[in-house]
Amino acid sequence: DMIDKFAENYKLAVIRGATTAKDNSVEEIENAVVELIEELITRNNILENNLLSITFTVTSDLNACFPASVARKCNGLDSVAFLDCQQMYVPNDVNFCIRLMAQVLLKANKSVNHPYLRGASKLRSDRC
Repeated sequence: DMIDKFAENYKLAVIRGATTAKDNSVEEIENAVVELIEELITRNNILENNLLSITFTVTSDLNACFPASVARKCNGLDSVAFLDCQQMYVPNDVNFCIRLMAQVLLKANKSVNHPYLRGASKLRSDRC
């Protein structure tokens, strides 16, 4: 059966990650998002067709553009489901922070690598 064969070879995985922009500008948000998406794909050997959805959150100090609009133009990801949200405010959070949660299909034997980059690396030092 085709579904059983698929299930033997692939698993649904949820990957977290984060990065920071240098400031609240379109250029800096674009640079940060592109780098984060490229790291997500590279570190996990994700085929573009196996990237199902990504939810982005940004801290309240970022509003120059939508991370999803940037990601949609990356690496042929125009068919991925994207969503942008504002991260809840917590005192002493990382400034200019962009977080993501991606749902992907990975090879069944592949372990997950969560990309925490730039100033966001301190959020999850165990995953950097």
